[in-house]
Amino acid sequence: MKLKEGFLLREIAGETVVLPTGDDLDLNMMITLNETGKFLWQRLEQGAEEAELVEAVLAEYEIDAEGAKHHVHAFLEKLNEFGFLA
Repeated sequence: MKLKEGFLLREIAGETVVLPTGDDLDLNMMITLNETGKFLWQRLEQGAEEAELVEAVLAEYEIDAEGAKHHVHAFLEKLNEFGFLA
């Protein structure tokens, strides 16, 4: 799974945000991520697939497999909905 190019993960004023870059800069594409969103985004930057994200969440957080699958899938659906996935 790949993120589209043209986005940077940054810490700004204590918040984790994803910022658009490039010539067609659209600040409406800026989003704020919570700790888990940041965790997942960083793994997506490395090319992790959905199953790998679920495994990473299970290893990092106290959550059951069904909950991890649900939350990862919902996160990926939102990223796709907003145009962040290639």
